[in-house]
Amino acid sequence: MALSKKTTILFPPDLHARLLRLAGQKQTSLGDLVRSACEKQYGLASVEERLAAVGALAALDLPVGSPEQMARESVPNPEDLLP
Repeated sequence: MALSKKTTILFPPDLHARLLRLAGQKQTSLGDLVRSACEKQYGLASVEERLAAVGALAALDLPVGSPEQMARESVPNPEDLLP
């Protein structure tokens, strides 16, 4: 990823210290830690990352029914809600 824009962010001292410690634990920079958090929080993942996530979900072998069956199982009938 080419970095071409600079932004200054001011953190309270305690948050800055915690972020620096976390970056050290993850063996990355504070800038990379903040960029990754922004991408995760605001959905700024690349097309490749999204396709990889879809592929990983598709590869799961989970016992699921049809959309109609799942709707019947997850949405109660109105008569089931009445006393």
